[in-house]
Amino acid sequence: MNQALPKLPLTADLLAPAPQLQVSADGYALPPLALQQIVDAPRAPSMSLSPQRDLLAVVQTPALPGIAEVAQPELKLAGLRINPRIYAQSRFSFGTDLSLLEVATQKPRRVRGLPRNLRLADMSWSPDQRYLAFSHVAFKGDKGAVELWLLDIAAGKAARLSAQPLSAVLTRGFSWLPDSSGLLVHWRPAASGKAPVSDGIPRGPVMQDSDAGAGMRQLRTYQDLLKNEHDARLFEHYITVQLVRLDLHGKAQAIGAPAAYARTAISPDGQHILSQCVTRPYSYLVPASNFGERIEVLNLAGEVQHMVADLPLEEGLPPGNDAVPAGVRNVGWRADAAATLVWAEAQDGGDPARAVADGVRDVLYQHVAPFTAPPQVLARLAMRYAGAAWGRGDLALVNERWHKTRDFRQWRLQPDHPAAAPQLVYAGSYEDRYNSPGAPVLRADANGFARLLIGADNSILLDGAGATPEGDRPFLDRLYLDTLRKERLFQSAAPYFENVAAVLNQEGTLLLTTRETPSERPNYYLRDLCKPEGQQLLAITRYPHPTPQLREVQKEQIRYQRADGVELTATLMLPPGYDVQRDGPLPLLMWAYPQEFKSSGAASQTTGSPYRFNAVSYWGPAAFLAMGYAVLDNPSFPIIGQGEEEPNDSYLPQLVADAEAAVAEVVRRGVAERHRIAIGGHSYGAFMTANLLAHTRLFRAGIARSGAYNRTLTPFGFQSEERPYWKAPQVYQAMSPFNYADRIKDALLLIHGAEDANSGTFPVQSERMFQAIKGLGGTARLVMLPNEAHAYRARESILHMLYETNLWLDKYVRHAQP
Repeated sequence: MNQALPKLPLTADLLAPAPQLQVSADGYALPPLALQQIVDAPRAPSMSLSPQRDLLAVVQTPALPGIAEVAQPELKLAGLRINPRIYAQSRFSFGTDLSLLEVATQKPRRVRGLPRNLRLADMSWSPDQRYLAFSHVAFKGDKGAVELWLLDIAAGKAARLSAQPLSAVLTRGFSWLPDSSGLLVHWRPAASGKAPVSDGIPRGPVMQDSDAGAGMRQLRTYQDLLKNEHDARLFEHYITVQLVRLDLHGKAQAIGAPAAYARTAISPDGQHILSQCVTRPYSYLVPASNFGERIEVLNLAGEVQHMVADLPLEEGLPPGNDAVPAGVRNVGWRADAAATLVWAEAQDGGDPARAVADGVRDVLYQHVAPFTAPPQVLARLAMRYAGAAWGRGDLALVNERWHKTRDFRQWRLQPDHPAAAPQLVYAGSYEDRYNSPGAPVLRADANGFARLLIGADNSILLDGAGATPEGDRPFLDRLYLDTLRKERLFQSAAPYFENVAAVLNQEGTLLLTTRETPSERPNYYLRDLCKPEGQQLLAITRYPHPTPQLREVQKEQIRYQRADGVELTATLMLPPGYDVQRDGPLPLLMWAYPQEFKSSGAASQTTGSPYRFNAVSYWGPAAFLAMGYAVLDNPSFPIIGQGEEEPNDSYLPQLVADAEAAVAEVVRRGVAERHRIAIGGHSYGAFMTANLLAHTRLFRAGIARSGAYNRTLTPFGFQSEERPYWKAPQVYQAMSPFNYADRIKDALLLIHGAEDANSGTFPVQSERMFQAIKGLGGTARLVMLPNEAHAYRARESILHMLYETNLWLDKYVRHAQP
């Protein structure tokens, strides 16, 4: 356990500068102890509920990995990051212990036979709950493997199921057969040999062509793409797998020959395999997710039973956020049928700007095995298909949505009677949180497929966030589909925030919930709605406060208005023991992330809850409460485009108005003063930070992490902006703080992961922004974190990030003069 810090003093010493640790020119530094303790605070384990809902698999969440772990060898191919030692996607966080917990009795069960130095990557319950399969990443010297292990639940013992390692580059490498007799496994092919090695001698130039007849396409800016034919052969080597049927004793039956399987899915009757294989030609412009695919149905011997589609390489979509690929997409099995394929097809070629005579944008099809009869039309949709929830032959829910208008509709279908007219269940705006009906509750059936939990009178359960003007109040409703009447079964009530984690019985009266208060971290509870109110709860876990030194942090959900009347929300957090009348204003860190809306009503809705746990994480701004700062977390920064207006046409004036309103409110409350406020954010929040420093003098300093600052480097759109640069050049130019670097007069700290793979936030964005400010005589600092991606992972990197941020705030904000 970490030693608790003493409470912060309540006098002027609260604002005293913390001692800074020195750092060498090329080394990692440590922040003050108060920040180190937040980084190293104990973490709650993760939980996985069993199919019969009476057991929890408990996986101990590890501490942050060290930089040696994060700096392992890594290949960057076709938008993927591959660890060549283990033939899997690079990852750095693993479970370090596995145990079981009985829900009814809260009795823990230890697991014997776990691998030494467990590094649990993924796990899955068998449909009959007799076993739990998990993958373990094992290293031996410079070699490694992803191993498949099996936990026998009754015996409480784990053992390795197969000596042949998994291939987990495009998938996790294993899934259960519906009858629980074994698993469908992706093996690393035994005869694949060593990876191709380049001799470094080019075989010729890399050439690409463009077809003038292809029309305008959105070509996003990706990283880690293939660069030449050697990269292509290396990519093929690592994604090629041997599909295997593996029984519970480790006996293997190969299914066909090795192939580049991007996905395999067994049918509910266990007799067919839906396979998707990556095909050539590849691309130097887009990642593997855009490569061509051959979609087929195989039998258990690997023989092709049915060709579903042969999809071409997709190098860009038509303009617009509602654009989709032409042809077959979102192929999957109907969960409530033995072997029925379901997919969507755009009727407008995937182009939202193309008119459709009958108003139908997407058609949803189903095709019943043995796939000899023509496919049937399940639904004709006026918007884009947005998923389905399957129940039984006479009851399914299908969603459609349209980004341009934020419209959302949900329909009730009878999939066994496709000619029956659909019934509208819900229509509204998906950005309208106050009126969101919630999501249907699903439960795994006997074959392990998620299906609607259907009660008497064709009723279903809906689980929602319960947004209200007073904050989120999660709920569970019963919806009677025949009449659309609703019955509220449960809703979180003050002074607690309680969320439904799982429904444990058919009636929806026995719930697994997480419950928290501002001073109590989330813990699991059993809630029995059939009992009297005061006797419904039974605690399952009792996790202690992870940062007891900050238990008395003060948090308030505040509301205030923008100059144009738009209602805004923020979370104001103050250090333990602070009293505004006695202690006066504090230096303040504001941390935000802009969001686009189509209506001021939706933008004005309250987000969050005053009853959530006051979690103090190293990633957000709350860590600096430990250093005596006030924090304004997640203040609303809406960018609204009413009707036909595009939000970004007025991005800058709205952004400035959002910031002015937030600053005015904290000053009005007396917790901050105008000359000692910093603004910060990550990714799009970093972009916001640089813009606010370029266009206002509201802030003495900015902290911008992993941002993009020159929008001409993302010319085919960004965030929700769907117009390319050439359609709205003035918007791209005005929104790029790089163009106004000469106006940045306050101190800007730029932090970036040197291996950022996020589309658009290339490390060069921060490098060029820093170069511009430096060359123009401004005040800036650039910190590039080695081996880090868009989010930082190594303990050394996180600690150094906090060191730099604390030093910057101390230098430019804490003691700033008016």
